[in-house]
Amino acid sequence: MPDDDARAAAAAAAEEESAFSHPAVDPDASAAYGDDPDQVIDFYAPRGGDGPGAASAPLVVVLHGGAWRAPYDRRHITPFADYLARRGFAVANVEYRRGGAGPAQAGRWPDTFDDIAAALDALPTLVREALPQADPRRTVITGHSAGGHLALWGAARHCLPPDAPWRTDRPAPLRGVVALAPIADFEIADKLDVCGDAVRQLLGGGEKFAERLPCADPALLLPTGIATTLVQGRRDLDVPHAVAEAYAEAAAKAGEVVGLTLLEDVGHFPLIDPAADACAVVAEEIAQLAW
Repeated sequence: MPDDDARAAAAAAAEEESAFSHPAVDPDASAAYGDDPDQVIDFYAPRGGDGPGAASAPLVVVLHGGAWRAPYDRRHITPFADYLARRGFAVANVEYRRGGAGPAQAGRWPDTFDDIAAALDALPTLVREALPQADPRRTVITGHSAGGHLALWGAARHCLPPDAPWRTDRPAPLRGVVALAPIADFEIADKLDVCGDAVRQLLGGGEKFAERLPCADPALLLPTGIATTLVQGRRDLDVPHAVAEAYAEAAAKAGEVVGLTLLEDVGHFPLIDPAADACAVVAEEIAQLAW
């Protein structure tokens, strides 16, 4: 109904404004994993738990969202990265190449996927140098929205088709994945026109969509054998909860149990907003896998 739609839109706008109201937080260290300016990882040392410099902190790898579009970089998720660091986690905030043909273009093929694979492969070495407090044996990947897709994809590289350039021979040594409002099922996201045709743009559109889907859609890369939890707001207008539910159903059909935490009266952005109760839920879900 029109009044309900208006209220929902107003609530979503207020949530977005709150999430983006926090000043960006500079990292404790940064390191490049490639030659492109976007091929960089920012590191946040743990400041909670046993105090600054606490030894053997779990490592949380953060992948930001923004529909894989260039205007949305890692800076907007730095308050969330800092929030996790203040709760005792070591944090790696990964940047990657996004849309290249104007601000409305979602992603770059294959560059976006090249970067996530390269960053994850380089991370153990970079973490040892930049965050000696981190324990890479207790690594959890988290990501929001498009970053949730990349988190699920990055954890499923061993399930890629044999000819995929990003395929690994064995599962990544992860404690788990916590995907936040993820674009987790491309076919459902495409039907719902999530983020304005972003999924089709990412894969190149046209016939390339079906051709590239088996290498890009997390719902087709199951089972992974890696503990996975999805956290989703029921009021999410950007990535409707039907997308996460479709992924969970696909996992169940593949014989894998995926956790799905649906939060009432929560939209898209509170999951990464340190001022929101939903962000505390996210931190707890990460802790359940990491500690």
